[in-house]
Amino acid sequence: MGQTNESRLERARSEVPPRKLQKQMAIASAACTVFGREGYARASVDSLAAAAGVSTRTLYNHFPGGKAQLFQTVVTWTSSDVRDAQLARLHAVLDPERPPHPDDLERDLVALARGFHGLMSDYANHFALVRHIHAEADHVPPEVLEAWHEAGPAPVGRALTEAMTRLEDAGLLDLHGDAPLAAGHFTALVSHRIVQATHYGVLPLPEAETDRLLRGGVRAFLRAYRAS
Repeated sequence: MGQTNESRLERARSEVPPRKLQKQMAIASAACTVFGREGYARASVDSLAAAAGVSTRTLYNHFPGGKAQLFQTVVTWTSSDVRDAQLARLHAVLDPERPPHPDDLERDLVALARGFHGLMSDYANHFALVRHIHAEADHVPPEVLEAWHEAGPAPVGRALTEAMTRLEDAGLLDLHGDAPLAAGHFTALVSHRIVQATHYGVLPLPEAETDRLLRGGVRAFLRAYRAS
């Protein structure tokens, strides 16, 4: 599977001089805005360098793999930030040591769905990148797609699967023998309609409509998976 984003960043901190690392992060930060606005295919190396205030030669000195390497760096760094925020909200709502009371299960799952949804506005630049990844998957190098998945969606999916399994162990859910599928259904039911309607937060819905969709998704999930 190769290096994780954390190990890559830790190695960079230990091997790359501080000023060079600072420059790389500045270039990546500027590139995040460009990629979020133009997508992967349309963003040119010239526009990426101009946004960072450097020459194309300087950009290649820091990112020899050019646009693909820079996009992978941006996507994995931002994915790691969003992943950490998602995991923090997951653990805050579904405490591994204290399963919710049966009467509070729906309330807590709605709170989790609402917490995940709020990250679209908290990390708007990242979700702009994700929107382009889905739209341009056939143009994004496979290794970049894999790096993005392993930096964010995969570990969050595993953590959500573990949380659902704990709820089953507590007698609150019946996952029908497929915890990963149940976790995937939860994510899809509480997010898919909102993601489509808002284009990953670009066109936010009225608060009342967002709440209706989140609650409806949780209720649909519980109709399928609440323990009898």
